[in-house]
Amino acid sequence: MSRARADEEEYWHSSKFRAFTFDDEDDELSQLKESKRAVNSLRDIVDDDDDDLERVSWSGEPVGSISWSIKETSSSSNSSLEGRDSSLQKGSSSYAAFPKQVSSYSLSSLFKGALCLSLSALSDTGVKNYAPELRRPKAEYKDYSSDWSPKDTVRRMQRGKVCSLERFRSLQDKLVLLDEAVAGNDGNVITAVLIFLKRTLRREILFRELEVRQVALCHLIHFLKESGEQKLLLDLLRFLDRTEEVALSQYREHLNIQDVEKRREFLKGCIGLPFSAEDTSHIQDHYTLLERQIIIEANDRRLEAAGQSEIFQKYPRKASILNMPLVTTLFYSCFYHYTEAEGTFSSPTNLKKTFKIPDKQYVLTALAARAKLRAWDDVDALFTTKNWLGYTKKKAPIGFHRVVEILQRNSAPVQVLQEYVRLVEDVETRLNLATKYKCHDVVIETYRDLKDRIQLTAYKCKVERGSADEEKINSILNNMVRNAY
Repeated sequence: MSRARADEEEYWHSSKFRAFTFDDEDDELSQLKESKRAVNSLRDIVDDDDDDLERVSWSGEPVGSISWSIKETSSSSNSSLEGRDSSLQKGSSSYAAFPKQVSSYSLSSLFKGALCLSLSALSDTGVKNYAPELRRPKAEYKDYSSDWSPKDTVRRMQRGKVCSLERFRSLQDKLVLLDEAVAGNDGNVITAVLIFLKRTLRREILFRELEVRQVALCHLIHFLKESGEQKLLLDLLRFLDRTEEVALSQYREHLNIQDVEKRREFLKGCIGLPFSAEDTSHIQDHYTLLERQIIIEANDRRLEAAGQSEIFQKYPRKASILNMPLVTTLFYSCFYHYTEAEGTFSSPTNLKKTFKIPDKQYVLTALAARAKLRAWDDVDALFTTKNWLGYTKKKAPIGFHRVVEILQRNSAPVQVLQEYVRLVEDVETRLNLATKYKCHDVVIETYRDLKDRIQLTAYKCKVERGSADEEKINSILNNMVRNAY
């Protein structure tokens, strides 16, 4: 008996393919040690002459190893034992070289019986994924079960450790945990604790305690807004008597309404909510704008379908005007309805007057729309004003340097660009723009007015030889020389 025991130990410890051993007596996989005893019992089934024979699986591991047996057991769910044995015999010639016929008993069939109890507990998660997890040092499991204090729990959460908050059951413990989280100045930890409190406390108690903890209260309000928990947010704001915030939160609900008519009716109802005077004005403008957009959209869609408008035929609409911002609506109006009378809803001047659009915004938007259509006469009229004596003058509330940039982006002719570059008051800015956009006349005239012969001579090299610009520079230089004498 003792000799047989010694032979067994020699087999396990002298083989060149060493089996995996479990030294930790307390490890949850200690039950797999039964597999070793099951393998040892093969001596009663297989001849002793086969002790010198090593059978190796296709993965390179000994067939008798425990790691092989686990893989063999997990793969047996997809194919039967007989099919696997027959496929191995057909696909390999190595078994044919063995001096003795392989026993009809396999480790796979033996381990199925020996490991049935131990592996059945792991069937939910799968052996391959669960076994490595169980091999972690036992000391790490205290992270989940130890009785951590609120302060230690917060510190561990800050380090990214997994901590269970379920053990904090009393209200006092939960509030201490929240206070420690706030003292730690970590927003993620504060939010995690608040989610736990929101789930385990009644709303009235939670709201009452947060009312005296403003930092935690701000975190919860922000979290509820981001997560879309509108009902709980409104209940919290009403408890805090923040009527204006309640109104704003209700107003935000219009973003979730897709039907344009329903959204218009919803906005109409929001006008009576307890907003501040300024916010009430914005809500009123929003409602009026959407109502105006519905009218414009219906009329333009009809004109475009009937083919009764030349501009819609030449420039088909790319999108609906519904729910667009005010500036986009103004651009649309300047593009398609620029010449309409002020009495119509789609008139740009009507929009400007109704929504009190500043002159700078109106001119900038109208310029972009008319320049895109290359309507240079409309651009010219946009900046031309008359005084009480009847004299005309060009004036731009946005600055002529911005006018030049917008015109250039819309591929305005050089003649049009030069006209507005000349109107730039700052000399250096005018020269930079004229040089950048090759407005040679403006550059030459500016250097002439400055009586700068050196710059004129240098700029002569930048114009085309024999061109009118070169002749103009030569004429100016000659006149400077004559006037000098």
